[in-house]
Amino acid sequence: MLIGLISGSGIEHWPGLEEAHPWTAETAYGPVTLVSGRVGNVDVVQLSRHGPLHRRLSNHVEHKANLSALLSAKVDAVIGFTACGAVDPSLPAGSLVVFDDLYFPSNRLPDGTLCTWHDEPGKAGRGHWIFDRPFSQTLRQALVDAGGDLEIPLYDGGIYGHVDGPRFNTRAEIAALGKVGVSAVSQTAGPEAVLAGEAGLVYALVGFVTDYANGVKAEPEAIEALLDRMKRSGDYFASLVAAALPLISAKDLSRVGTFQQVGQ
Repeated sequence: MLIGLISGSGIEHWPGLEEAHPWTAETAYGPVTLVSGRVGNVDVVQLSRHGPLHRRLSNHVEHKANLSALLSAKVDAVIGFTACGAVDPSLPAGSLVVFDDLYFPSNRLPDGTLCTWHDEPGKAGRGHWIFDRPFSQTLRQALVDAGGDLEIPLYDGGIYGHVDGPRFNTRAEIAALGKVGVSAVSQTAGPEAVLAGEAGLVYALVGFVTDYANGVKAEPEAIEALLDRMKRSGDYFASLVAAALPLISAKDLSRVGTFQQVGQ
């Protein structure tokens, strides 16, 4: 079994990765640096969304290249990780969330084009991804079950809200997201979930709440608190993965929803 790990802000290198070996995957959308290694007895491939020294802001992340690279590596499943801001005031800062739904109505890549592999009229294989929930329940359950052994709280379920960056959102924008039930927001994981789903990649998303989004609390925290939590997020994510991977079986993994092809 081979599991893909997509790390975000603050986690260029996966903590504790054994036998780490960096390599470059050439894709139709550009080269991508991957790191092969092991977590316990499970083979993994790690990809840093933002690259060395956070080279890419959220508006520069090459989602199609990243997912193409993981497909070429023949991973059985992908787990995405994101630092996020809580919109739901009951979510404590410093907690983990295993999301079960997605709010991404713009469905756009950072360059403004629609988020889909099917961007050529008449191309073979084009069609529609049809689903009830966008994240793999099997993969989610392994992560939730593993969370009981952590030293921080982990929440089963929540709506991930994708927002465009690189600026943070206004109070009015966050209030609007809260009215539709969004639990927490960040700027990168929406396209990942959609592209993985269309490609038939089993995908789950875990967020680490670094702070509260604008206006959620009466008084904003000092930026130092956010940065301190972000520094610690990698170790929490790594602990969760180490506990979850032994609970995942490749034979139990299946793609989310169905894919309805059209035409020839």
